[in-house]
Amino acid sequence: MFPERFSNLPEYAFPRLRALLDGHPPGGDVLHMSIGEPRHPFPPWVTDIITEHADEFGRYPINEGTPGLRRAICDWVARRYGVTLDPEAQVMALNGTREGLYNAMMALCPESKGGKWPMVLIPNPFYQVYMVGALSVGAEPLFVPATRGTGFLPDFSALSAQTLNQVTVAWMCSPSNPQGAVATREDWQHLIGLAELYDFKVFADECYSEIYRDTPPTGALEVAREMGADPERVVIFHSLSKRSNLPGLRSGFVAGGPESIRRMKQLRAYAGSPLPMPLQHAAERIWDDEAHVTENRRLYREKYALADDILGDVPGYEPTEAGFFLWLPVEDSEAAALKLWQETGIRVLPGAYLGREVDGKNPGNGYIRVALVAPSDEMKQGLGRLRNCLYE
Repeated sequence: MFPERFSNLPEYAFPRLRALLDGHPPGGDVLHMSIGEPRHPFPPWVTDIITEHADEFGRYPINEGTPGLRRAICDWVARRYGVTLDPEAQVMALNGTREGLYNAMMALCPESKGGKWPMVLIPNPFYQVYMVGALSVGAEPLFVPATRGTGFLPDFSALSAQTLNQVTVAWMCSPSNPQGAVATREDWQHLIGLAELYDFKVFADECYSEIYRDTPPTGALEVAREMGADPERVVIFHSLSKRSNLPGLRSGFVAGGPESIRRMKQLRAYAGSPLPMPLQHAAERIWDDEAHVTENRRLYREKYALADDILGDVPGYEPTEAGFFLWLPVEDSEAAALKLWQETGIRVLPGAYLGREVDGKNPGNGYIRVALVAPSDEMKQGLGRLRNCLYE
């Protein structure tokens, strides 16, 4: 006997990609542009800190994060967003942000609202953990299209009052994965205003916030404070994986109102896996350093310029605002990914794998996601091969 709640869950994106491509030989030198795994250098002193504290692998980690790490996170939030947080009550270190994205649903989504099943708003396409978290708590995922017509962000204004009255959580990813769109201050004001009016929480996935062209993306927490919103209204998530090129460190944080964080800490005490102590010490120092982040942005800006130069005249091409993905238009995402692999050896991710079919349409199907993580010389060659294969 097995649970039914995951019975219609599709295979995860990357096993699907392997099934699509691996039965066919590559048509050239293999270049991986499918997975968002940063390949820029991380600060060289990170390993020194881990080595210095290596004896602490022999200790159970502090559940919510060391006092030094929580202070460093709060100091960063203050510098970046002008918001003061209490390190004792409003922030918790995460063992990879995906852990927090999932467990926030478990800890904070109520079992019902107004006597009805809870409803969770999810951008479509989306990071798949949003949906799995909703299913895990018995909520109904409502997929809100994030298409070219909506600026590649979900249009929550299109939802009826009846629907909004049933919502318990709304997800917003900004900068968005996969499209690289950035929510404006007005976008956040509108969503937080709806959350205040209809009494639901906003979960703001801001993991790509430090990779952008020119202007730092506005944060949900700073807008909520400006609006005087309920302190428990917004929960934010950040990561060192993208900001600092350290996906293997598995270090992120969640911040929000004291009661929200208290409940997440309580769940973590029973069912979580805190970050090992040497890695917490490294993360503390990393949040304090901005020099490597500035250099990281410079490298991504070079790649933005390469993409604009090589693909700028492709019909439907949209320069990414932030993050490190291109969202390129194609007729059929699986067919395009297979053609690209068979003719050039380049691996990209079909957009359909990141979307959900609603009313017979998957808004990701007309796109491929291309990760700009390889060195610039490889990217230049790869984007040229991609253009010649798909757009000439």
